[in-house]
Amino acid sequence: MDTGSTMGTVRGRAVLLLLWAGLSQGLNILPGPASVERADGDSVMLQCQFTVDSKDIGPLDIEWSRTPADPSASQIIIIDYSGDRIYDTHLEDMKGRVHFSSPDPKSGDASINITRLKITDSGMYHCKVKKSPGSKTRATKLDVLVRPSVPTCYVDGIHEIGKDATLKCSSEGTPPISYSWTRQGSSMVLPPTATSDKMSGTLRVKNATVSYSGDYKCVAANKVGSSECVVRFSVSSSSSNAGKIAGAIIGVLLALLLIAILLWCFLRRKKKKAYEKEQPYEIREDVPAPKSRVSTARSYTVDSQRSSLGSMSPSNMEPYKSHYDRLAMDDQERPPTHSPNLSPSFKVAAPSLNRMGAVPVMIPAQHRDGSIV
Repeated sequence: MDTGSTMGTVRGRAVLLLLWAGLSQGLNILPGPASVERADGDSVMLQCQFTVDSKDIGPLDIEWSRTPADPSASQIIIIDYSGDRIYDTHLEDMKGRVHFSSPDPKSGDASINITRLKITDSGMYHCKVKKSPGSKTRATKLDVLVRPSVPTCYVDGIHEIGKDATLKCSSEGTPPISYSWTRQGSSMVLPPTATSDKMSGTLRVKNATVSYSGDYKCVAANKVGSSECVVRFSVSSSSSNAGKIAGAIIGVLLALLLIAILLWCFLRRKKKKAYEKEQPYEIREDVPAPKSRVSTARSYTVDSQRSSLGSMSPSNMEPYKSHYDRLAMDDQERPPTHSPNLSPSFKVAAPSLNRMGAVPVMIPAQHRDGSIV
């Protein structure tokens, strides 16, 4: 090696050290990770350590701001320190979740902690330290990722000997998500005819045999977490499979028959209730009263007059003797058809009845329906 070239290299390094020493004088923020990835719900610390020089005599101000994922949006102050006092965030979605890591930030540690991370916390965070006459700023990118959800596992295809089947697994979360299949039990080795796809989450099994039956586990993972599920893969002969299908068909038919019977009973009962509700109450008429014999107006008049006259004494009957005789003669001359119930040979004149000591009786008149007037 040439001695001249070696001396030149040493001199170059010395110059760089002198330049770094000159630049490091005054306020300076120590380097740290440029980006951080965390899962939602976790906590994260964004580092910001700094040093000051004796020449920096101004007040210390520390300000943390966030730039949203949208580059056109402006920075938002989330927490700051000024005049030996901490001012908490005014953002509603970050209240109670962000604070300084050190109880005394002026000691040189301006790092912050963010708890219970959300997807909306993703963005670029800026730590700005000011101490007159110097000022420094450092940026850290925070990505909040979503863990894979519990996968959905199932078997697609015919579970018969000699047939092909596909085991599928799917999950939701921040991509990319990779899938891996293993077989449970004493042997975790997959069947020799099985092939898996880590990106789609499928496991294809060709020419299945009974020995391939068992529990298979799928694990979905990304940068911040993983989840798993287990599915049962049972390979059977066609005869037993046909018996299962027949049993399922019979069960469905019986269920449909039971539903039909219940529906028929319900409709019949509903129809019966509607009929009973619409059926009017039956009103029965009483048997009409027997008809009485028809009395003529003349017989009523005669009988009434006779009753009235019968109440008189024999001494008072003389003035009416001629009237009685005339009535008696009219009764004798009346044809038998006018009095069907009494024969003319049995009629007795009123004077004769009076002389015989008979007492006249007043008979009430009646309507045709039998009621008494």
